[in-house]
Amino acid sequence: MAKKEQLPPATGGPENPDSGPTQQPAEPAGGGLESNKDARMWAMFCHLAGLAGLIIPAIGCVVGPLIIWQIKKEEHPFVDEQGKEAVNFQISMLIYGIVAGLLILACVGTVLLPAVVIFDLVFLLIAAVKANNGYHYRYPLTIRFIK
Repeated sequence: MAKKEQLPPATGGPENPDSGPTQQPAEPAGGGLESNKDARMWAMFCHLAGLAGLIIPAIGCVVGPLIIWQIKKEEHPFVDEQGKEAVNFQISMLIYGIVAGLLILACVGTVLLPAVVIFDLVFLLIAAVKANNGYHYRYPLTIRFIK
């Protein structure tokens, strides 16, 4: 009798290999999931600091994440990575918001500006939850100013 070959488990996870693919975190330079609870909390605050734009319009959305990132980036590599993501995303959203605001003169901005604001809020909240769960989150449609 021929010996059966051992196959690696399917991507569905160890508990149920037939359940289909599971969501895997993006793994940039840092590797897998972040396990340090303090780093995850500060990374979440970096993303949520983008809401400072509601208090100080225009610059608050960039200054909030920038301050937290600058204070905590030396302590935790995860906060450094997620802080850069948050700052880059908020700068990108500020630019998109300015362009959409200018396009109000062409009547297109009346649709684009609310869309930019909703996009910003939705992805900011998604990033905060993902960072708090330890995932290395990367925003879509982000211009990478800080590398």
